[in-house]
Amino acid sequence: LAHLEESGGGSVQAGGSLRLSCKVSGVSYNDYCIAWFRQAPGKEREGVASIYTEYDSTLYADSVKGRFTISQDNAKNTVYLLMNSLKPEDTAMYYCAAEWGYCYESHLNGITSMDYWGKGTLVSISS
Repeated sequence: LAHLEESGGGSVQAGGSLRLSCKVSGVSYNDYCIAWFRQAPGKEREGVASIYTEYDSTLYADSVKGRFTISQDNAKNTVYLLMNSLKPEDTAMYYCAAEWGYCYESHLNGITSMDYWGKGTLVSISS
């Protein structure tokens, strides 16, 4: 059973940066789709970015392209989300999630479910 633990959330001003971390344990790290999702108060959950751990292939939501970068450190079984040029509308609880196999657009848009979820880390951006 996979265990995912997020960290790195906090409060910054608009234009600032944060790096979130997602530590994966309990499963063989290779051959997993690891994705970041976010949910703002009163809004639906939104897929942000994903990475396939075997090939390092990545996908991004249009809302974060060019500002957010997802990456991984295989040695640490950890996936990162570097968030630059942050905007107040990026304020949300950020969750990482895992699903065995390749990443598809359907994971980010919610059509394909993820098997494992972390508890989330809060990101708050002030204007």
